Amino acid sequence: MNQTVQDILTRRSVKVYKPEQVTDEELDLVLQAGLNAPSGGNRQPVICIAVQNKELRDKLSALNGQIAGAPEGFDVFYGAPTVILVGADKTAPDGVRDGSLALGNMFNAAYAMGLGSRWINRVDKMFEYDLVKELLASVGYDPEGYIGVGSCILGYPKEGFPEPIPRKENRVKIVK
Repeated sequence: MNQTVQDILTRRSVKVYKPEQVTDEELDLVLQAGLNAPSGGNRQPVICIAVQNKELRDKLSALNGQIAGAPEGFDVFYGAPTVILVGADKTAPDGVRDGSLALGNMFNAAYAMGLGSRWINRVDKMFEYDLVKELLASVGYDPEGYIGVGSCILGYPKEGFPEPIPRKENRVKIVK
């Protein structure tokens, strides 16, 4: 079987990470995989902000946890040392779908390189808070020009990759 297809079929989300930071080269490859995802009309409306600063990462985790209603102190990023926030230009008609494709590419690239990753929701709501608006502005993006799509937590799996779980049946129909 083709290695790319094999990776897609066996990739799983990781919940426990080693504290070591991913390398710059690994992060760059994951980001490039995301930015090379298809986009509607080739508009390329997706932005990625990779946060490796522990203090800021912890503040983002606390904000996301607050939005989720998680217990105070619960790390919604599961100890992953890198968080990639993905947003899309508000004017792009397919921005959320384009951002979702970018995230999917990042997860698959991470797995192919032996990195753990996991989708974390509520980024759409995080983009409405001052913490994220200030982050957007600090890296040169108009805080009012983007919507949050999702985030990719990234790091080295502490306990390996989870075993695949059975896929639900009866979810495909082929009409010829």
